[in-house]
Amino acid sequence: MTVIDIPEDSLFGLANLPYGVFSTPGKKPRVGVRVGESVVDLAVALGDDVFTQPRLNEFMAQGHARWVRVRQQITELVSGDVPDDAVHPVAEVTMHLPIEVADYVDFYASEHHASNLGRLFRPNAQPLMPNWKHLPVGYHGRSGTVVVSGTDIVRPNGQRKAPDEDAPTFGPCRRLDIEAELGFIVGTGSELGAAVHTADFATQVFGAVLVNDWSARDIQAWEYVPLGPFLGKSFATSISAWVVPLPALEAARVPTPVQDPKPLPYLQEGEPWGLDIDLAVSWNGHEVSRPPYREMYWSPAQMLAHLTVNGATSRTGDLYASGTISGPEKDQRGAFIELTWGGKEPVRIGEEERTFLQDGDEVTITATAPGTDGTRIGFGEVSGRILPATT
Repeated sequence: MTVIDIPEDSLFGLANLPYGVFSTPGKKPRVGVRVGESVVDLAVALGDDVFTQPRLNEFMAQGHARWVRVRQQITELVSGDVPDDAVHPVAEVTMHLPIEVADYVDFYASEHHASNLGRLFRPNAQPLMPNWKHLPVGYHGRSGTVVVSGTDIVRPNGQRKAPDEDAPTFGPCRRLDIEAELGFIVGTGSELGAAVHTADFATQVFGAVLVNDWSARDIQAWEYVPLGPFLGKSFATSISAWVVPLPALEAARVPTPVQDPKPLPYLQEGEPWGLDIDLAVSWNGHEVSRPPYREMYWSPAQMLAHLTVNGATSRTGDLYASGTISGPEKDQRGAFIELTWGGKEPVRIGEEERTFLQDGDEVTITATAPGTDGTRIGFGEVSGRILPATT
């Protein structure tokens, strides 16, 4: 039997216990939980076949009451002796996409981000569009191109037209960008025609992940009128390998910023689901931004309510993301188009001044939040390296 050592300053202590899908040499991917610097094989430790699956979907579909019971079982188990063959060092496992993504929706929930882009693209108009403070603006993404952290990202090709060009041309993206976001995974879905209420968020959403919604800004700028993002967004979205369960975020709950005008009834919350989560963005190993999630105008409960208010289904494995997380200060901007103000204000990366991503660049996003035991909990990381476009 093994007693797992959990350092006092670990971001993966008993207050966290995030789920993931891992494999070891010669064995298929299965569900595990991270404890300190170890991964516990839940199929072995708990003797439950649902954890032999190469994704979390089957477990999530069992519902909130089951999630609560299993979390308690895991807490009791890892506080004592764990079977030796259930414990693996984190450094010796391979992590996989933790869920089979059913649908993917991306929101635009940061007032600071939306205002900055409004000032960049519409300098002579109001920064926010008239609907922005009445509903969480979003778009449907492409679930098939959601990849796990560590997956290389191929620079996309597409049509792009610079302001000084008379006609569009085709070729590799010239203004490749990131968006530092938080994503939420639906554990149990809803039927067609039935809306999910904000009060149901905590029982229907399983947990949260870090998201990097890679963005081809030049392709996006040419295509998005009049229908919105398409090829500029659909080529890749990276998520972290560890899913932080929603109960682990209870201590991180804070009010959202003041919402004025008051949202319509279906968007109102009794106890708001703002979250005090600190992100950090590193570009080739250099930290360039620290976006604060607590500044997000719309909460994840409001996003889910809006997503389903028209009767659209939600399903086990649905992923919906917050949109770029940005704060009021320059060093809190979660996208390079903001950080460099459209490429006009380069940032220093080591000995270089940079605007958008070059081939070979690597971006890593991390995050921490207050834990229920007074410590801090972590999300791991979401990282990706840029490969040249295919010809």
